Amino acid sequence: MAVLLFGSLLLFLVVGVPVTFALGLAAIVTIWLGEIMPMLIVPQEMIRSINSFPLLAIPFFILAGDLMQRGGISHRLVEFSRTLVGSMNGGLAMVAIVTSAFFAAISGSGAATTAAVGAILIPAMITQGYSASYATANQAASGALGVIIPPSIPLILYAIAANQSVSDMFAAGFLPGFVVVGSLMLYAYFHALKHPATRDEPASFAEIFRAGRKAILALLMPALILGGIYGGIVTPTEAAVIAVVYSFIVGAIIYRELPLRDVPDILRKSAVTSAVVVSIIATAGLYGRIILSLEIPTLISELVVGFIDSPWLFVILVNILLLFVGMFLEAAAAILIFTPILLPIALNFGINPIHFGIIMVVNLAMGMFTPPVGLNLFIASQISRISIAHLTRAILPFVALMLVVLMIISFVPWLSLTLTGH
Repeated sequence: MAVLLFGSLLLFLVVGVPVTFALGLAAIVTIWLGEIMPMLIVPQEMIRSINSFPLLAIPFFILAGDLMQRGGISHRLVEFSRTLVGSMNGGLAMVAIVTSAFFAAISGSGAATTAAVGAILIPAMITQGYSASYATANQAASGALGVIIPPSIPLILYAIAANQSVSDMFAAGFLPGFVVVGSLMLYAYFHALKHPATRDEPASFAEIFRAGRKAILALLMPALILGGIYGGIVTPTEAAVIAVVYSFIVGAIIYRELPLRDVPDILRKSAVTSAVVVSIIATAGLYGRIILSLEIPTLISELVVGFIDSPWLFVILVNILLLFVGMFLEAAAAILIFTPILLPIALNFGINPIHFGIIMVVNLAMGMFTPPVGLNLFIASQISRISIAHLTRAILPFVALMLVVLMIISFVPWLSLTLTGH
């Protein structure tokens, strides 16, 4: 039955069936042919999988990200970041990285971060003298910060799948996110030394103050959202609702860059994106139920523990597996499929579940800018009009850099756990 379950899923994915339907069909085929449970379990388990209060945060964060993208917030974050680091070697590339970090701390989405920031900075970098391939690759990699830095939708999904606190997962993402930001900025600096590009004039304190004043409402948003969560004032779901209201007020009323006529289109776009995510969660929940009923995690755990006696070797093998999976499977589906399988084994080796969640999320974040199915890569290439094949070579240094960062995060649990108190 396990071979049928995984084999049918692989077959459906290879022939091009969308992930949601591939998961659902593989589960239904296994139930039907294996007669392991009544078919009535299909709708019941799908509904149970999405009947979760914390999951309500996902559509609200998606809507908040779309409102910010249209409401002028990303433009002000770019200008503020430019005054801070624009005059350094590789300054504009650093602006893309810093702005993506700011935007990630608001939207929680890698795709939204890539689209909102890339639309402004990829053309600007090309104009300033950067190669189009480097500018595109830099933004695709920077956009992955939306998955790592809280509030992150994959962190929410892992917290639910692993029965962990969403607040703890958010806290665990901060320091790893900063390590990724610092590494990307360091690479941008040395890349600029070898490939000189025009630098901005150093900004005066007055210019930094003016840009900061214009961006203050955007910069306050992460403090409002995350401060409310960690202060125990609001839940992550309630914070997501606040983010939507705040984004609308700032974009439509204060900045006046969000016309009311655009709101129905934004709602439609957010609803479609949310429906895709929720449908994946529903079918992945059904798939996971069958995995548990067949006791696959127990079987794999006994097999792995029998051959591997080192937790560090296990972590290395998990990294290899997830890096491969992330190249082909969307992060939400990968988290929901592999958490029930891998987490029990990690617990047997004494690995903290929160630290393991960060390892999973960083791995799958890399999948967002690695061919052949890297979503960020496709979004950035649409902006720069560069083919994926041409971008493959440009993205390799970023993949190599992130591999080093991934090893640091994997083998230094302190980075993930120090802010959580574990």
